[in-house]
Amino acid sequence: MGEVDAGLTFGAELKDGYRPVNAWVANGVSWLDDVQQFYRERSAIEKEYSQKLYALAKKHFEKKARKSSSLSVGDTPALTPGSLECASMTTWTAQLSTLESRAAEHDRHASELILQVADPLKNLAARYEELRKSHAEYATKLERERDLSYNDLKKTKGRYDGACQEVENKRKKIESSFDHSKPKAQNMYQQQVMDMHNVKNTYLISINVTNKHKERYYHEYVPDLLDSLQDLSETRVHQLNSIWSHAVQLEISTLKRSTDHLQQLGTLITRNEPRLDSEMFLQHNVAPWQEPLDLTFEPSPVWLDDSGMAVDDSAKTFLRNVLSKSKGQLREYKQDVDKKRREVENVKHMRQRVREGKDNRDEVEVVRTLFFLQDELHQMDRKRLTSEVETQTITSAVGDLSIGAQNHNFKPQTFKIPTNCDLCGERIWGLSAKGFDCRDCGYTCHSKCELKVPADCPGEQSKDERKKLKTDRQQTANTALLPQTGGGLDGNHESPALSRSNTMNSLSSGYAASANRSVSGAHMHPPEEDTGPDRTNSLSAASKAPAARRNRIVAPPPTQYVSEVASNGPSSGGGVTSHPPEPHGKMMYSYQAQGDGELSVEEGREVRIVEPDDGSGWMHVQLTASKSGLVPASYVEIVPVTTTPHTERPGSSYSSSSTSLAGSMSLPGKKKGPAVAPKRGAKKLKYVEALYDYESRSDVEWSMSEGERFVLIKMDAGDGWADVEKGGLTKSVPANYIQEV
Repeated sequence: MGEVDAGLTFGAELKDGYRPVNAWVANGVSWLDDVQQFYRERSAIEKEYSQKLYALAKKHFEKKARKSSSLSVGDTPALTPGSLECASMTTWTAQLSTLESRAAEHDRHASELILQVADPLKNLAARYEELRKSHAEYATKLERERDLSYNDLKKTKGRYDGACQEVENKRKKIESSFDHSKPKAQNMYQQQVMDMHNVKNTYLISINVTNKHKERYYHEYVPDLLDSLQDLSETRVHQLNSIWSHAVQLEISTLKRSTDHLQQLGTLITRNEPRLDSEMFLQHNVAPWQEPLDLTFEPSPVWLDDSGMAVDDSAKTFLRNVLSKSKGQLREYKQDVDKKRREVENVKHMRQRVREGKDNRDEVEVVRTLFFLQDELHQMDRKRLTSEVETQTITSAVGDLSIGAQNHNFKPQTFKIPTNCDLCGERIWGLSAKGFDCRDCGYTCHSKCELKVPADCPGEQSKDERKKLKTDRQQTANTALLPQTGGGLDGNHESPALSRSNTMNSLSSGYAASANRSVSGAHMHPPEEDTGPDRTNSLSAASKAPAARRNRIVAPPPTQYVSEVASNGPSSGGGVTSHPPEPHGKMMYSYQAQGDGELSVEEGREVRIVEPDDGSGWMHVQLTASKSGLVPASYVEIVPVTTTPHTERPGSSYSSSSTSLAGSMSLPGKKKGPAVAPKRGAKKLKYVEALYDYESRSDVEWSMSEGERFVLIKMDAGDGWADVEKGGLTKSVPANYIQEV
């Protein structure tokens, strides 16, 4: 974009008046085609002498009359010009009048008009039209950027509303959850509140950024564009004057008899200053204009809040990372902007020398270069402005949090082996498994967690130190994800007390997940049983409970459920008994042997478990010293091994076996076992062998040595992991680290 002389400028006076200015400039550029067409037609007509010249002058008088208004004051002037014409139109009128007084012209002059006037005008019109289109494309780009800023703000507002709605949903979920799942729901609610605060802060930052971009759009970008269009029009007139003067000189040398008329025409042309047309257009197009109001914070309809930024610890961590990132970028952007601005100023000075005749460069090419450089400057300055507003917004709210921060030296990373996020503890998974890791201390995190990581990098660490830090961070992440007990959302956050009345006489649906695990860790289906009217409420609540998603880091091993039953189970009124150290069980249902090797056992009898369930659905138990055999694993309730006396409990109201939930919900009367026992031999065990060494990173993973064997429970289901069993426990290992044998 070019520089204009001091005085009235379109950018300062017309503000958001791009459309009429662009139309006016387009009319001026397209008018060059009329002028060069005039000279072409004149060349042909002058061969036929004065009669044709008069007809040509008359024709262009009519054209001028039709276009005089649009060329003088534009298509839609705010003030009607009346009979006034711009300076260029007046000069053009004088030239046509001079033409009427000429009587003849020879062939040489006609050829000179074609080669030295008409063709240059055509080229000039094409080049200025290309420049005008570049301005039009740039104006469209500015409007698109402005609209994109508004749309991005709307999207950010939508994400904020969605986050607020999700907080409300989590809060309602706490109210509707059962006692055992309430801590988890509370933790999810608290996490969602922290995420909502981050989204809110992003929304507030976006508001300030959008407002600043809007201000630059109406006070800098559009005015600069209008000034450039004004200068383009004036440059066109300047070039047109040069061609006209050259045409006049041709006529002077060729037609001595018209010397007086042509000298008078040349005098009129020199008076046609480019600014005169611009001033006339400006005077007739100034209209009232009001700048759009600044954008403000709009609270969510479901989460009433004020415009203050969240300043809790997690929000400050997020803001600190944003601030550090913006401050670092701001320094780079300022250097780039200053460098590019110096380049623009140098080209402006070059163009001024070209206009003064001190430089022989092509002015159109200089303008093209200037426009390109200013476009690059505009892009750099937008980035600098964004970083500057982000920095000012955060520091004005919470101060300069980046002082003393030990930021991690993150770099983008694609993890080829299973890796956990050190912040949230979850697996960095997906088709690309992309995230970040610190070059100094090895901190790994998701892309979504990058701005949530505290600025506590210990600096460059050795391999052993990184390994120890990794273990500590994973333990911290796992501890943070485990359900917390307490009446509130967490131990440090004040929130309304959440409670519900006890309307269930049986186990809630939250215990079903633990009830569906056998001792070996294999997943068992609960037994089918009849429903009754007394169980409608409890079963409906259980059916509405959301399915628990698989989380390898948070989910405890099955032995934890068993130990919990042992420590918290109710006591019966029986005497004190001493359990042997061998694993024992209790028959939940009666079972009648149906084949060789099976054992008939009555309900309630205690049995010693000789061989636990290996995944086939059967276990080998011993009733007496002489009676042993196979029974369905779903018929047996595991009794925890203990060396201390305890009171024998009554019929199970809570169990870790796959049938304990069904037993606790049974109607009064004799219990019924599963309708169909598993078929013996229907499932053959498969074994896998470790191809490489692997060290576990959480309690739900196995460590492996090359060549070590495991029982395969479930091969890779698409997440890159396989479930294997060893010593009665099922855990996960990388699927690409094992092979079936």
